[in-house]
Amino acid sequence: MAKQSLHVDGVEITLRQVENEDYISLTDMANWDNDPNSRSRIQSWLKNGSTIRFLELWEQHNNPKFNYSQMNVIKMRISENAYVLTVKRWIEETSAIGIQAKTGRYGGTYAHRDIAFEFASWLSPEFKFYLIREFQRLKAEESSRQQLEWSYQRFLTKVNYRLHTDSIRDHLIPKLRATKAGEWLVYAEEADLLNVAVFGLTAKEWRQANPDLATNSNMRDHADILQLNILANLESLNSVMIESGTAKSRRFELLQKTAISQYLRLSGDQGRLEE
Repeated sequence: MAKQSLHVDGVEITLRQVENEDYISLTDMANWDNDPNSRSRIQSWLKNGSTIRFLELWEQHNNPKFNYSQMNVIKMRISENAYVLTVKRWIEETSAIGIQAKTGRYGGTYAHRDIAFEFASWLSPEFKFYLIREFQRLKAEESSRQQLEWSYQRFLTKVNYRLHTDSIRDHLIPKLRATKAGEWLVYAEEADLLNVAVFGLTAKEWRQANPDLATNSNMRDHADILQLNILANLESLNSVMIESGTAKSRRFELLQKTAISQYLRLSGDQGRLEE
């Protein structure tokens, strides 16, 4: 996913995805009112007793590697005037994950949305209100866009599936001289070549594992966008291989290799776009 931004009261605030969680730029937020002293705001907020208690609670629920012994040291010293607690020190000493410091392009201090909203409260209740509204708007828009993309990919798999079944009908069925019941078995077996290559299990295995979902839907209805994209590609590939007379065992081998290759490549491309 490309760089995302929130626009709050004329201020652009950068978002990042960290392990599928939203992290918001505290650096951008700190400068929301163009105050010349904004660079010291994050450090001032971090040394606040209420902030430390909130961060400790957040890490407790989200970070199994959080360093509690060092946390206790910080709590004992936080009220000392001479004690300086920077973001870097907080991360290094406690192994915290809720706040991150980034260098390079889009660098700065980022925090998980829960923590970013807490920082916004410290800055200004009004600012927090508009920040949350803008964040919700962005997420709603993103969800709608993803649903449209999923619907398109599902449509594409259905279109390609017609090409796939036509190839089976024209090139496999005549060779087998199957009965009508036998023809449906061939269609099911060919569909499961794709299912195993993409999902790792047959349609029957999925139904047995998901009896409630199987009542009104199939495994492809619950696939993600990446899986549907790969499935559509494999349907076209298998159709071509059927028409060229490639043996079933060889087709499955190539389909499985292609599925793995495309998954690694496409998921890798998505990861690079998120940077």
